[in-house]
Amino acid sequence: MTGLASPPRRATAPAAGTTPGTSQGPPRSRRTALLPTAALVLGALYCLLPVAWVVVAATKSGQDLFSTFTFLPGDGFADNLADLDAYREGIYWRWMANSVFYAGLGAVLSTVVSAFAGYAFAMYRFRGREAFFNVILTGVLMPPVILAIPQYLLMAEADLTDTYASVLLPLILSPYGVYLGRIYAEAAIPMELVEAGRMDGAGEWRIFVRIAVPMMSPGLVTVFLFQFVAIWNNFLLPFIMLGDDEKFPMTVGLFTLLKQGASQPSLYTLVIAGALLAVLPLIALFLVIQRFWSLDLLSGAVKS
Repeated sequence: MTGLASPPRRATAPAAGTTPGTSQGPPRSRRTALLPTAALVLGALYCLLPVAWVVVAATKSGQDLFSTFTFLPGDGFADNLADLDAYREGIYWRWMANSVFYAGLGAVLSTVVSAFAGYAFAMYRFRGREAFFNVILTGVLMPPVILAIPQYLLMAEADLTDTYASVLLPLILSPYGVYLGRIYAEAAIPMELVEAGRMDGAGEWRIFVRIAVPMMSPGLVTVFLFQFVAIWNNFLLPFIMLGDDEKFPMTVGLFTLLKQGASQPSLYTLVIAGALLAVLPLIALFLVIQRFWSLDLLSGAVKS
């Protein structure tokens, strides 16, 4: 009885870029992947090292701050907070409230203006649209240092210096926010959906509020976050505009403490403790609104 001969195995060609007779395993990319990882680790250390120093230094007393190892924690954090709270009847908390007011209201108003302007530039066709947009976009290239003095002169002409409005008004229009608003509106809002709303009898305001704003919300959250952080960290504009320390934001208030620390070294611990507390609202803000960036509000809206 003869057995059936098994068919010969078909030889497979070696993969492209490999030598015949060698193993065709996955490419050796582990070593190359370590380079960007190491770069990211170094970048993280570069950014987090000052924060770690502030956290440790806030626990030290004024004497230990200059006499102990830099990253050796102390036991004076509670005393530093008590001294900060008692300094000039708690003016630090007034500075904190001013920063929340400037950053919160300024970011909201700037986001609203960016939403209106971005939607208009993206959805409407009018004469001079690109020219107006390019003029606004030039503001992105202007450093705040160049604009601070002209803004002060304008506020002085309007008799608004040393007021809350002198800090808020220049921050309402954000050229970068308008740019992001237009880019995101063009990408997130299909023109077919707007036309469908118009055919159903909806007015332009209703289309903007009911259709455009929900679909633009991830981009508007980004504008709000950028503006909040920029206003919270803003130093030059309030430093030039304000003279009454009751209206100072956190940045200018801590700077005045730092200047006084040259003659009163005990104030350095108050500056460090205040700087640590000033970071906490930004961390909380990031944790609260980060979920909005993962929303896909266009899902199922229009199928192309």
